[in-house]
Amino acid sequence: MSSGDLLSLFPMGSRLDSGILTVGGCRADDLARDFGTPLLVVAEDALRARAREYVDQLVARRPRSRVVFASKAFPCTAVQRVMVEEGLGLDVAGGGEILTALKAGVDPALVVLHGNAKTDEEIAMAVANGVGLVVVDNADDVDRLEALVHGGDTQDVLVRIIPGVTADTHSHVLTGHAGSKFGLSPRDAAPLIRRIEHSKRLRMRGLHVHVGSQILDVEPFAESVAPVAAVGAFPVYDLGGGLGARYTWADDPPSVGAYLDALIGAANELLPPEAEVIIEPGRSMVAASAATIYSVTTVKRGAITFVAVDGGMGDNLEVALFDQRFEAGVVGRFDGPEMETVTVVGRHCESGDVLVDGVELSRPAVGDLLAVPATGAYCFTMANNYNGNRRIPVVFARDGSARLVVRRETWEDLMARDVD
Repeated sequence: MSSGDLLSLFPMGSRLDSGILTVGGCRADDLARDFGTPLLVVAEDALRARAREYVDQLVARRPRSRVVFASKAFPCTAVQRVMVEEGLGLDVAGGGEILTALKAGVDPALVVLHGNAKTDEEIAMAVANGVGLVVVDNADDVDRLEALVHGGDTQDVLVRIIPGVTADTHSHVLTGHAGSKFGLSPRDAAPLIRRIEHSKRLRMRGLHVHVGSQILDVEPFAESVAPVAAVGAFPVYDLGGGLGARYTWADDPPSVGAYLDALIGAANELLPPEAEVIIEPGRSMVAASAATIYSVTTVKRGAITFVAVDGGMGDNLEVALFDQRFEAGVVGRFDGPEMETVTVVGRHCESGDVLVDGVELSRPAVGDLLAVPATGAYCFTMANNYNGNRRIPVVFARDGSARLVVRRETWEDLMARDVD
């Protein structure tokens, strides 16, 4: 793998400045010096460009449509604010994401609430703040909504349908297959839809479908439309997200245009022409917009050369949970010399704390900076405190300037919840 192959995985506009990785115009070594490591850096221009690409490409294919960012992929207030400023709505999957969405300045009418086990508190929060659409996953959702919508108010809802489509992706991120914990089969959904249509407190607006995540083939998306269309005609169809992102130099995910050609092509053929279509990109919206910078703490050469860094599964659970492959490079030596095949591991007390297995690095040594691209999706959101780990900061880089948007946790933060 050449430096060009690796560089292509970093955010749009990234380059080498005297051999040093530069993201958003900021050198990786300067970012590490100013903010410490590990550090998640977001190229703001790349993030905004991706958001605009989705909006422009969708509207070109179906004017009555909107893009709603799946916040769970990167529920940082600053990221959500970028999406709002670029004209997107926000999909939220819990109370905390509702709060950060509101802090980001979203119009609550453009918020979609998901979840297979919503609590009374979350539903009350959604209703009180005027969340536009609540996706009903089960009859218990309807019970809670009818109990919490008061007076003459009504709440718009969608019903989530299981389309019976099995995409080629990791089993942990499949959601459209028979037996999924999310949604209802068309047969089971029918009586619930009738109940909602007769409710005085709920307004049946349409259907929702989602087949999974990190899908690198357009056919499952198109296939999911027919089962939804067969349920009936409604004003709104939320066709979910799930388009895969490029994590390694060998990955070749469909372009946004190819994805929408398939999905919206099926929608235009099968759904009512006057209906609004919503899509919910998450991973493919943000993965490539960010990279993580680590410091090498230990190099242990033997049958396997282990390069240990000062982060790991505390800031990136994608490998342990989904077997996701990443790439990496030593900052300043993407091209070598003396390349060797190593396993990059984290600092946590688990054998599964592996960041990249079998990657070529140039003579890695203690004190080197290691850069891992494509960490914008599901890394921040699943960060944790395992082994007393402090969650890492997020920095936005743009035109050579960097600004802190999420600070690193402190030791005091870790102790703040103890009451004894």
